[in-house]
Amino acid sequence: MKIYYITGTSKGLGKAISEVLLQDSENFVIGISRNKTIENKNYKHISVDLSKPESVIDFKFDIFDNAASYTLINNAGIIGDIKHIGDIDNKKIIDTYNVNIVSPSILINNFVRDYKSVDLQKTILNISSGAGRHSIESWSSYCASKAAMDMFSLVANDDFNYLSGKNFKIFSIAPGIVDTPMQDDIRAANKDDFSMVENFKTYKNQNLLSSPYKIAKQLIVLINKNIDKIILDVRE
Repeated sequence: MKIYYITGTSKGLGKAISEVLLQDSENFVIGISRNKTIENKNYKHISVDLSKPESVIDFKFDIFDNAASYTLINNAGIIGDIKHIGDIDNKKIIDTYNVNIVSPSILINNFVRDYKSVDLQKTILNISSGAGRHSIESWSSYCASKAAMDMFSLVANDDFNYLSGKNFKIFSIAPGIVDTPMQDDIRAANKDDFSMVENFKTYKNQNLLSSPYKIAKQLIVLINKNIDKIILDVRE
């Protein structure tokens, strides 16, 4: 049985990844999110609010007797307050960093701690963003937190050199512009706060957004490929 821990499984890309994986009876998914929206005998839900990092400080990754591999997919993310610096709600800055980088970093640390003595393949897939590699007006916290995710992944990979033979690999992947509820939030932004809002409305109106299920399938293929590169983009 391949064991997958996935954050943000209640909707969007996280739900799509889970549902694609659950089409194979050899996969078992543990969803980590506030709400449960998946019903499957191979699915277990753990209710967690990732905007509160204290809820994952003591998170324990279980050892399964029939496990063939372990994978952690840090998918959950929020866009935050789409406003220019000086107008941002400070609480939303904290929430954005907590969901996008603080809680994922803790989960990665615990994943390695709990599985470094397990002689199986262990994979960490972090859902990053092109916004972490190119600045976008009014997305300061989102861009910065996704850039941090990329760097955390690079450093983790360096650290894995000191865990020789422990079979860890890590990726930070930008999924492109995907048709998820986050896009709804972006399109709802005020033009005075975000001058590019009409571009994102055009992406939707002209069907230029990628299906979350299409991207989910691409990500699952990438997980199982022998790729040395850490920072990836599904569009490449």
